[in-house]
Amino acid sequence: MARRRDYVVPAGRNGSILDDAELNALRALVDSGEVLSQGSRRAEFEERLRDHVGTRHALTVTSGTVALDLAVHLLDLRPGDEVVTTPQSFKAMVDPLLAHPVDVRFCDVREDTLNLDPHRLEELITARTRALVLVHFGGHPAEMDEILRIARRHGLLVIEDCAHALGALYHGRRPGSLADIGCFSFHTSKNITSLGEGGLLTFDRDDWADRLDRLRSNATDGVYRAAPDRFGQPDTVRPWMMWVDESYEQICSDVRRPGGNATMSEAGAAVGTVQLGRMARLVGRRRWIADRITATLRGFPQVRVAEAPPGVEHAYHLYTFFVRPGHGIGRDEVVAALDRAGVEVQLRYFPLHLRPEWRGRGHGPGECPVAERVWFHEQINLPCHPSLTDEQVEHMLRALKSAFS
Repeated sequence: MARRRDYVVPAGRNGSILDDAELNALRALVDSGEVLSQGSRRAEFEERLRDHVGTRHALTVTSGTVALDLAVHLLDLRPGDEVVTTPQSFKAMVDPLLAHPVDVRFCDVREDTLNLDPHRLEELITARTRALVLVHFGGHPAEMDEILRIARRHGLLVIEDCAHALGALYHGRRPGSLADIGCFSFHTSKNITSLGEGGLLTFDRDDWADRLDRLRSNATDGVYRAAPDRFGQPDTVRPWMMWVDESYEQICSDVRRPGGNATMSEAGAAVGTVQLGRMARLVGRRRWIADRITATLRGFPQVRVAEAPPGVEHAYHLYTFFVRPGHGIGRDEVVAALDRAGVEVQLRYFPLHLRPEWRGRGHGPGECPVAERVWFHEQINLPCHPSLTDEQVEHMLRALKSAFS
């Protein structure tokens, strides 16, 4: 079925807004004559991200997918280990685990937030469980206090997928600083962007920072020791040998993983810094739209809406609500009515344990009944991006009232 191109209220391929400020930052970079890779713009962007998230380290990479892949690598998983994760997220969160000889266990979600349900977590943990990978779905922080209490009792490392959660707050702390590793995306659809693509890892461990910096910079993540005799060569390393001095002085006794080039460009970092400076305003616009939608939906008994509890601030990368079954109208009827009215609806995300890669590993229907019921029968995601005009928001509200009336 071909996608319509005439939506009055589009879902939005761009999750942020770029204007002259970003263009000026790019112009200043080009005019400066500075290097366009691994320069001062990346350093500044990372410094500001460290301050914002509140971690010791914040290292940029080329995408959120790369961030998640490298985060899984830092777990040092071994054959037979188990990892618990959630079925409700984009596939990039769990696909790195396909490359490891580990068993993955999917923990069902809460029916209101679609975040991992901590009440179902402990029953999945065994003596072989090593890690937990979760998402703050749509920008609504997961119940981290309870989740971390369970994880710490069992000695698990925890990765937060924060791709939706930049701008959120959890009892005074930012997602990305709540567990062991945070992973962010600056894809064009996210709450801020670093010129279309970009990612970030946040954590506090110095050893991880050293390993990650090597991996993103074409160096090998390995165990090194000093070479005993420098191949019998003199101690003086000549200037023209700058590209081989590490090889000249060290021996690698164990290769964990070869490195690659995951360097965020200076152009992306320059734009990302401008975007981070206006993030509060961009997320504020998302919250204003979300509040308008919630106020409209509260009047209909057919609807279930999740609102953030006290002390938690939702970033509203996605606006999600649910159509209650048995109230005279079904989810698919509502989606069809909204589509006819010119409101684009995208359902995020197909349950991961039902994707073919994971069915091939023994997963399937019935494993996460809440996630399955909600996705196939109840869930709706509405446009909530800051480029929507007030008129488009009002059109969407009228379409919602008409669909449920």
